[in-house]
Amino acid sequence: MTGTHSTGKSTTLQRLAEQLHRDRIEVAFVQDLGAEAVELGLPILDKHTAASTLWFISRGMSLEAQAWAEADVVLIDRPVSDALGYYEAALEFRGEQPDPTNMHQLEQMVLHHSRHYDLVLRTILDPTIPLDLTKPRGTDLAFRALADRHVAKVHERLGIEHDTLPADGHSRAIVETLAFIKGRLDGVEHDAEGSR
Repeated sequence: MTGTHSTGKSTTLQRLAEQLHRDRIEVAFVQDLGAEAVELGLPILDKHTAASTLWFISRGMSLEAQAWAEADVVLIDRPVSDALGYYEAALEFRGEQPDPTNMHQLEQMVLHHSRHYDLVLRTILDPTIPLDLTKPRGTDLAFRALADRHVAKVHERLGIEHDTLPADGHSRAIVETLAFIKGRLDGVEHDAEGSR
């Protein structure tokens, strides 16, 4: 689940996880890394740097790889592509240009890792929805809009396939995602049976 902050990602993933648990499907959850970054003193949001972006990407990749070994389904609240989108938004916000070498390295990491995702949903910002102030995030609405735009740009530029998720479509997305997951798991089970 990708997109700018306060667009319902965490809430929707929690609802999806609860339904999967009810269906006795083993779920691993990779949380948004913002709180951990703040605890470590890393710059986030409009202060994001190439180094903090590298931390978000590498830490996310590590946690995701660990989760793959633990569950049938891995739900990710902010895939590695979000870090790159937020970095680009921070650069524009500050009026800075990226270092081409750093940007190429970060893009390649995101591109190669994103091939492991089976389904990516990108939330669409509805500016009428207020910011959730319970998480470590800025209150600058202009930056939130910039992050929304740059996260979308990263997915388009790198060719990361995704479905868009408008603010009023989260319940429908849960139903469709459950069907997608069950279809994939049934396919895995059939493959396993067929190989016996």
